[in-house]
Formats: sequence, C-alpha cells, structure tokens
Amino acid sequence: MECVEFNDFNKIDMRVGRILEVEDFPTAKKPAYKLKIDFGEYGVKKSSAQITKLYKKEELVGREVIAVTNFRPKQVADFISEVLVLGVETERGVVLLSPDREVPLGKDVS
Repeated sequence: MECVEFNDFNKIDMRVGRILEVEDFPTAKKPAYKLKIDFGEYGVKKSSAQITKLYKKEELVGREVIAVTNFRPKQVADFISEVLVLGVETERGVVLLSPDREVPLGKDVS
C-alpha cells in the first residue's frame, strides 16, 4: 500500500448526506442504484452506487451516508455521478459507511 502525506488526505472533502431518492440503474455495467443525496447547504448531489446486493431501494431513503464530495464528476453509462458514496466491499456486497448518530447534513468528516 502506498503511503500518503497527511496534507494529501486533507484535500479529500468527505461530508454527511441523506439519501432522498433511489432509482434502478439498468444501463450500468454492474448492478447499481442512482442516488440523490442532500448535503444541506452544499446542495443535492447525484451518485451511482453498487449497493444492490445488501440494500433495497426503500430502506435507503432517509439513510445518512458519508461521501467524497470534491472528486470531479464521473460519467457512468448515461448518468453523471457527482459524489462517491463510501462503503466497505465484503463477500456479500458493499456495506455503506454512515454515522452511528444523526448529524447535520453537509457536516464535514474529520
């Protein structure tokens, strides 16, 4: 694993958001959902997330997640993903990272 300097890590902007909407993403190469996530004063952003194995659409709405919000937008099939929702890949599927208590939307992760 490559080591990075703490200043490099500080360049990554991670914030807490709440999932507002979840849609199927049939044109994605791998099974995924299209998410709309509210980051409070930072606005609503879109993300593509390969989390279909462990999560149903209806259980994701209202859930707080942590996302990297300062990557350049990425084209995924016919969709522009604006943020990267963070998770841990396991044998059963991706497990989302989220705060264990409710926090203000848009709050930066430090």
